[in-house]
Amino acid sequence: MNEKIGIQTIQGGVCAAEGVSASAVTAGIKESGRPDMTLIEFAPPARAAGVYTRNLVCAAPVTLCRERVGKGALRAILVNSGNANACTGKAGMADAHRLCREVAARLKCAEEEIVMSSTGLIGAPLPVDKMVAALDMLVSDLSGDGGAASAEAIMTTDTHPKEYAVSIELPDGTVRLGGMTKGAGMIAPDMATMLAYITTDADVPENILADLLRSATAESFNCVTIDGDMSTNDTVILAATGVSGVKVEGGEALARFEAGLRKVCTELALSILRDGEGVTKVVEIRIEEAADAGEARRAARSVAESLLVKTALFGGLANWGRYFAAAGYSGARVDQERMSLRIGDVRVVEGGAPVPGWEGSLAEVLKRPEYSVVLGLGVGEAKSRFWTTDISYDYVRINADYRT
Repeated sequence: MNEKIGIQTIQGGVCAAEGVSASAVTAGIKESGRPDMTLIEFAPPARAAGVYTRNLVCAAPVTLCRERVGKGALRAILVNSGNANACTGKAGMADAHRLCREVAARLKCAEEEIVMSSTGLIGAPLPVDKMVAALDMLVSDLSGDGGAASAEAIMTTDTHPKEYAVSIELPDGTVRLGGMTKGAGMIAPDMATMLAYITTDADVPENILADLLRSATAESFNCVTIDGDMSTNDTVILAATGVSGVKVEGGEALARFEAGLRKVCTELALSILRDGEGVTKVVEIRIEEAADAGEARRAARSVAESLLVKTALFGGLANWGRYFAAAGYSGARVDQERMSLRIGDVRVVEGGAPVPGWEGSLAEVLKRPEYSVVLGLGVGEAKSRFWTTDISYDYVRINADYRT
């Protein structure tokens, strides 16, 4: 379907779009000695929009992004991993401002054109002096080929970099759209816990950017869950350089661009689940026949976040009653005598009762690393979907030991 509307997967990640360059360094924030700082530059300065965590306890960089993104030109984003700069008081905000000011001085732009993000351990002060000392190299190493290195530098417990990009054929020309993300734990809707940066060389007005990002986020990053824990640092920023000269304002161009953006966001969101801490299964939860869209989403989220569902996924257990129970307490209306359930290609329940022979057919499906669960509530026509994962022994081990 994507090929028919002119969307093709390409290489380049966050630097796939024209006018975007990036670099990465090891500043010494992480004890591991792995890369831990990246800079993403936009030339010319980009229009931008952002979506952030709904957690009332949020990191200083989130507050800074809320104050600046979408309020004027965006020249660069500084990101560090290994330290969240969250729950660090006034000093944490002062550190974020200082780092942005130092970057602005090197790029010879206004401080308000620089924002930053942080990810890692909560409650520790940033090693600002180490970070400032690394800025000269970050600026000098900026390159249009820096996407892969940038994606690696934002990792924490991730096992590999996460990036994705597409080209989109619009009526007036071709544009590029790409991005990168990080996240493997503390993943919950509104938002899924991660940092994500998406760039395009399309010419998109700021007000349209904001609407597009909110819509795409609602159907991607806000529809994945690993452990139900919402972070203090969630940030998604969409930046448009306009270098292609191809305008996106309405009609077919807007529809195709929106489809491309949703594709990039969905692929990045799923890459988080597939690399989730201790994850062995990624499962799509689809709710059908709900009374309305809100109830469909409520039921999907309830099933996706149920620990009993998640442990059954890990064990390959055919305890499908757990899906029914989670939907039943979600607050969404159900008709027990009309409910249905399909797991993979196996019909398990029809008309509120088990389908004869379901168990033997289901065993092989439950061994797959990815499959879908379709639960019909029997009361309407509304639909929704979430993606979830299992909870494994390794998840507990990783989070019992995690410090950096």
